[in-house]
Amino acid sequence: MTADEQSATPPAPAVPTEGRTLPGDLGRTIPSTPNADPPQTVLPQAGSEPAAARPTAPRDGRAPVGVPLDPARPVAVVGTGTMGQGIAQIALAAGHPVHLYDTAPGRAAEAATAIGARIDRLVAKGRMAPSERDAALPRLTAASEPSELAGAGLVIEAVVEDLTAKQELFRSLEDVVADDCLLATNTSSLSVTAIAGALRLPGRFVGLHFFNPAPLLPLVEVVSGFATAQQSAADALATVAAWGKTPVSCADLPGFIVNRVARPFYAEGFALHEDRIADPATIDAVLRESGGFRMGPFELTDLIGQDVNAAVTRSVWEANFQSPKFTPSLSQRRLVDAGLLGRKTGRGWYDHTEGAPSPEPQVAAPAEPPAYVIAEGGLGAAAALLELIAGSDVPLRRGDEAVRSQLVLPGGGRLALTDGSMSGEFDDLVHFDLAFDYREATRIALAPSPRTSERTLREAIGLFQALGKQVSVIGDAPGMIVARTVAMLIDFAADAVTKGVATEDAIDTAMKLGANYPLGPLAWHRRLPPDWAHTLLQNVHTRIPSGRYGPGLALFQHPHTGAGRHAEGGPTTGGRWGNEAGHTGPGRSGNRGANG
Repeated sequence: MTADEQSATPPAPAVPTEGRTLPGDLGRTIPSTPNADPPQTVLPQAGSEPAAARPTAPRDGRAPVGVPLDPARPVAVVGTGTMGQGIAQIALAAGHPVHLYDTAPGRAAEAATAIGARIDRLVAKGRMAPSERDAALPRLTAASEPSELAGAGLVIEAVVEDLTAKQELFRSLEDVVADDCLLATNTSSLSVTAIAGALRLPGRFVGLHFFNPAPLLPLVEVVSGFATAQQSAADALATVAAWGKTPVSCADLPGFIVNRVARPFYAEGFALHEDRIADPATIDAVLRESGGFRMGPFELTDLIGQDVNAAVTRSVWEANFQSPKFTPSLSQRRLVDAGLLGRKTGRGWYDHTEGAPSPEPQVAAPAEPPAYVIAEGGLGAAAALLELIAGSDVPLRRGDEAVRSQLVLPGGGRLALTDGSMSGEFDDLVHFDLAFDYREATRIALAPSPRTSERTLREAIGLFQALGKQVSVIGDAPGMIVARTVAMLIDFAADAVTKGVATEDAIDTAMKLGANYPLGPLAWHRRLPPDWAHTLLQNVHTRIPSGRYGPGLALFQHPHTGAGRHAEGGPTTGGRWGNEAGHTGPGRSGNRGANG
């Protein structure tokens, strides 16, 4: 599906933006993950058609070559709040004359002063040469009337998230700027197609979704609405790349890439807490220390603001016709209703008031390691554990390689990687959770059940402690914490590819740079055994038949490697992500732990 087919997306409610705060050090750009797939950019070349033509499709059928905006042409930024100022600073640093405009009298001049002060601080810190500052500041002007934007080659809007307000703004701008001026919205929640629907020339309209703080964060989602000309999108990509950012191209579906694909990261943690599987501090710790995420969902939403995060979740849910895949959290709604919005109010999931103790995750008491373990099968996604055990003081014995993957403990109990079933379905079994890297993980979650003997649980705890891991014992939940979250992220990412939101590489790049994930969901998918995500989600869906966990068609069709990776412009036909070798089909994978 191409970007131009996304016409049915209804406008989402006006909400604040979310997911755009850089946790931790705000003074640096997050680097991309080593060995990451390259970002999907259209590189500028000389000799291309002038921007005024903006054809909807090249005559020879090839994708158009993007032409970056000439640095001599002014960039206008309408809306001078935090995001508008950040975007203006980027364009200024790229060498453009920049015009600031705001409907509130005096606001544009105040913004220009604030930008100048930030640039002065960069010079004081040695991050900008005084000569660069002296050249840049005269190019920054505050406009008092829209007519002063007439010469702009690009206008970027960063006003309130209200559809009517944005439509009226761009209608008025069309009467001011030339027909070859590219128009862009920084919306994170509204339909680009709907905003452009009010325009005389909708083909020149794109979404440029910067992430906050814009001067520091590298990602920009370049969003094509139903009527966006391919040349306009290509020129926007080339311009953003010329500004030193990492643009990714995407279609106009609710949430675009990051705010769409990231929903399960929050939702699964909240659901596990609501089901009393584990407390927020334990869930956060497991996702950080086992899953490799920089922050867990509870601490991250306290940083973002519970009201902001909940509003984005609700807008994506409503824009997807209240699909159960995107259902908001009741417990988060209660926080918002109570005014417990996170750090900005002093309390959210956690108490952030001065002197308040930091909550501690659940940690199992020390236990003696087992006298030995017997490995049956290859452990699938947890195969690295066998190397760790072999290098430890716990003797590793090899059992039947043809049976399902599990570790047999001296007392007769079994330890198996979660596959979406529950430990309580089996006699004397403990499930353990997925890890991003079992060698580097410092914490592992275990899920026993009432049918698990005390000896088996203690031996399981002792084994992982002998491997240098802290152990958190949680309730018996289908898919546990990391595995369920990662499988859902993979499902959402695969669905986004199938629906034409973006390419695999673009989605992975966006989730690493925009959400700071340790690995893109689809790259993570390719690291795991074929059908791992589909099998796990199918098993979870069988036990929680709400519609949320039913794996999408994309996971059924495409196991895992990338043989059918999409190019810009739509999916390939007949391709598969996975290698057919060893493919046993959904629900028949040999990676089902101890399940019979």
